[in-house]
Amino acid sequence: MPSDPVVPPRTPLPAPRPLPPGVMVLAGLLLAVPLVALALVPTYSKKNPQLWGFPFFYWYQFLWVFLASAFTWAAYVVIARARRGSNR
Repeated sequence: MPSDPVVPPRTPLPAPRPLPPGVMVLAGLLLAVPLVALALVPTYSKKNPQLWGFPFFYWYQFLWVFLASAFTWAAYVVIARARRGSNR
Protein backbone atom coordinates (compact mmCIF):
# COMPACT_ATOMS: atom_id res chain seq x y z
CA MET A 1 0.00 0.00 0.00
CA PRO A 2 1.49 3.40 -0.98
CA SER A 3 2.20 5.82 1.80
CA ASP A 4 0.51 9.21 1.99
CA PRO A 5 2.49 12.01 0.36
CA VAL A 6 4.15 14.45 2.68
CA VAL A 7 2.29 17.73 2.64
CA PRO A 8 4.24 20.76 3.84
CA PRO A 9 2.53 22.73 6.61
CA ARG A 10 0.58 25.74 5.47
CA THR A 11 1.62 29.14 6.66
CA PRO A 12 -1.37 31.20 7.77
CA LEU A 13 -2.15 34.29 5.75
CA PRO A 14 -1.63 37.58 7.54
CA ALA A 15 -4.81 39.23 8.76
CA PRO A 16 -5.87 42.08 6.49
CA ARG A 17 -5.47 45.56 7.87
CA PRO A 18 -8.66 47.42 8.74
CA LEU A 19 -9.98 49.49 5.87
CA PRO A 20 -10.20 53.26 6.15
CA PRO A 21 -13.57 54.47 7.45
CA GLY A 22 -14.24 56.41 4.23
CA VAL A 23 -14.03 53.23 2.17
CA MET A 24 -16.43 51.44 4.47
CA VAL A 25 -18.87 54.36 4.40
CA LEU A 26 -18.76 54.49 0.60
CA ALA A 27 -19.32 50.74 0.30
CA GLY A 28 -22.18 50.95 2.80
CA LEU A 29 -23.81 53.77 0.87
CA LEU A 30 -23.50 51.84 -2.38
CA LEU A 31 -25.21 48.86 -0.75
CA ALA A 32 -27.89 51.01 0.86
CA VAL A 33 -29.02 52.81 -2.30
CA PRO A 34 -31.03 49.86 -3.72
CA LEU A 35 -32.55 49.14 -0.32
CA VAL A 36 -33.74 52.69 0.15
CA ALA A 37 -34.94 53.02 -3.45
CA LEU A 38 -37.11 49.94 -3.14
CA ALA A 39 -38.27 50.63 0.40
CA LEU A 40 -39.93 53.89 -0.66
CA VAL A 41 -42.90 52.14 -2.26
CA PRO A 42 -45.16 55.23 -2.49
CA THR A 43 -42.66 56.83 -4.89
CA TYR A 44 -43.16 54.12 -7.51
CA SER A 45 -46.59 52.71 -6.68
CA LYS A 46 -48.29 53.95 -9.83
CA LYS A 47 -49.43 52.70 -13.21
CA ASN A 48 -47.89 55.29 -15.53
CA PRO A 49 -45.55 55.58 -17.33
CA GLN A 50 -45.93 52.16 -18.90
CA LEU A 51 -43.13 50.37 -20.69
CA TRP A 52 -44.19 47.78 -23.30
CA GLY A 53 -47.54 47.48 -21.55
CA PHE A 54 -46.05 46.92 -18.10
CA PRO A 55 -47.07 49.36 -15.35
CA PHE A 56 -44.34 51.50 -13.82
CA PHE A 57 -44.62 49.57 -10.54
CA TYR A 58 -43.38 46.35 -12.16
CA TRP A 59 -40.73 47.56 -14.57
CA TYR A 60 -39.22 49.88 -11.95
CA GLN A 61 -38.66 46.94 -9.60
CA PHE A 62 -37.31 44.79 -12.44
CA LEU A 63 -34.89 47.56 -13.39
CA TRP A 64 -33.56 47.51 -9.83
CA VAL A 65 -32.58 43.84 -10.23
CA PHE A 66 -29.84 45.02 -12.58
CA LEU A 67 -29.11 48.27 -10.75
CA ALA A 68 -28.71 46.45 -7.42
CA SER A 69 -26.16 44.11 -9.01
CA ALA A 70 -24.25 47.11 -10.35
CA PHE A 71 -24.24 48.82 -6.94
CA THR A 72 -23.11 45.59 -5.24
CA TRP A 73 -20.30 45.16 -7.79
CA ALA A 74 -19.25 48.78 -7.27
CA ALA A 75 -19.07 48.24 -3.50
CA TYR A 76 -16.95 45.13 -4.09
CA VAL A 77 -14.58 47.06 -6.37
CA VAL A 78 -14.21 49.87 -3.83
CA ILE A 79 -13.29 47.41 -1.06
CA ALA A 80 -11.03 45.30 -3.30
CA ARG A 81 -9.07 48.36 -4.46
CA ALA A 82 -8.70 49.60 -0.89
CA ARG A 83 -7.40 46.19 0.22
CA ARG A 84 -4.91 46.05 -2.65
CA GLY A 85 -3.69 49.53 -1.81
CA SER A 86 -3.30 48.74 1.92
CA ASN A 87 -1.14 45.66 1.25
CA ARG A 88 1.57 47.58 -0.60
